[in-house]
Amino acid sequence: MKIRVYPEGIIRALHDDRLNLADIGRFSVARASWVEPDSQGRWWVDLDNSRGPILGPFSTRAEALKAEVDWLERHRL
Repeated sequence: MKIRVYPEGIIRALHDDRLNLADIGRFSVARASWVEPDSQGRWWVDLDNSRGPILGPFSTRAEALKAEVDWLERHRL
């Protein structure tokens, strides 16, 4: 899990149940993207909430989720 700590004390991380953010202090959760299938069963990643692109299509949800995490870690953390 990657965590980025900013000089003003803000912490950014991708949500992961392995770390209980409440142990660190007050926190908020915001949706960064959506991973959804289309009518043909292809998977798409919509990163609009993170000012990012739409990625895809992907054959499997797992491929789409990996692309989502990779993009968010490179561009938002």
